[in-house]
Amino acid sequence: MEQTKFNKSFFDAVEPIKIKDQLAIALGAMDKNEAFVFTYTDAVKFAGHSCPAVSGAYKLTQLALKSLYGNETPVRGQIRVTFKGGVDYKVNGPISQVVTLITGAAGESGFKGLGGGRYNRQNLLSFAETENAEEDAVCTVVFERMDNNKKIEISYSNYMLPANPRMGDLMPLAVTGKGTDAEIKEFGELWHERVKAVLMNPPKGMFVIKELK
Repeated sequence: MEQTKFNKSFFDAVEPIKIKDQLAIALGAMDKNEAFVFTYTDAVKFAGHSCPAVSGAYKLTQLALKSLYGNETPVRGQIRVTFKGGVDYKVNGPISQVVTLITGAAGESGFKGLGGGRYNRQNLLSFAETENAEEDAVCTVVFERMDNNKKIEISYSNYMLPANPRMGDLMPLAVTGKGTDAEIKEFGELWHERVKAVLMNPPKGMFVIKELK
């Protein structure tokens, strides 16, 4: 089978996310003991690019699920997600799409379920427009297990990521396509140094988790 060819070798080393989906089992797509395996490349394909927002969305979801479920396998469709701030706040919108991909929690366009709402995904993801994200955070998100109401809040900040000064010169050349192949490649390498740090070696304070009562 033909596969997408990415040019960043570390993508394959990013820890995957395993999550059960009872709807997939009920409708016969997989056996009852199996789970979905999401990789960072799934998020990249969904978003159409790789950046600190997409990588942050993937990592914060992974960390939130570990906090909520421990050694258990998370259950897709049984997680409620609330973003602090509106959909237009910073990059809440794009980050929420990656969260939906992995958790199944969707807004008003989500799946309404079968047989009176079983396996519903609709309105499990929302935006609390009157609440504020943590100061300096890219986003602050509340994840809740619907089976036991365990709830955590996670904030993602990336202001501490170093930025190579060459990126400012190279980015316009890469975005417009006017740069040479060497310049575009160099920009991609510098850009992904930041992405790699988010996914594989996040600095202290990048992701802050609080348990909520």
